[in-house]
Amino acid sequence: MTSDVQAIDFASVLASTVHDMKNSLCMLIQSTEFIQQESEQLSEPAKDELARLNYEANRLNSNLLQLLSLYRLERNQLPVQIDQHYIADLVEEILLKNQFYTEQRGFSIQVEQAADLHWFFDYDLMSNLLNDAVANAMRYGNKHILLRFGQLAGKLQIEVHDDGPGFPEFMLNTDTLDMNTPDLTNNHTGLGIFFAKLIAKAHGNKGQYGAVELFNGGIYHGGVFRVTLP
Repeated sequence: MTSDVQAIDFASVLASTVHDMKNSLCMLIQSTEFIQQESEQLSEPAKDELARLNYEANRLNSNLLQLLSLYRLERNQLPVQIDQHYIADLVEEILLKNQFYTEQRGFSIQVEQAADLHWFFDYDLMSNLLNDAVANAMRYGNKHILLRFGQLAGKLQIEVHDDGPGFPEFMLNTDTLDMNTPDLTNNHTGLGIFFAKLIAKAHGNKGQYGAVELFNGGIYHGGVFRVTLP
């Protein structure tokens, strides 16, 4: 039996739906930020719930952005616009995005960076990558996070340290880029790390490419997320 109905491009439909969902989430995030400005009138339990709502909305927005980026990458439509940027601007944006949640939950985010440090990278992609790493540190950490930026052997090295239990063994052993057969046995898709590795690898210079590493220990004896850019 024949049909005039053309086969549905599910990936394109999903991408369009995700885009609409992101627009709605952005409106929700803006609403929570507006309410935050009036937070003095709220009770402490209400402030806690508002902070949690803002955090979860931002985390979901980050996940949707990763899905859209992977869709565009698959179709060779993901633009990578590398230019020179100051690390201080990147840090300021990350701190502002997470300010209400960190203050409400009593998190301390310390920053170590050389004065006037700058590098060549795609600002939007690296901002999303780093914000996701910080969100993960807040999700599993206790009270302390360290953002460390520096140069080592002619490369930019960014680290996010937390004081949580550290990365589980199955995450420390994910050296390959593979989302075709995600392992869901640990209730973890690996999308965030996969996305981070793709973004890092998209930054190349003279035959060298960015990389992402996960390990435990660091300043707070918790998890350490490290991205290195040539």
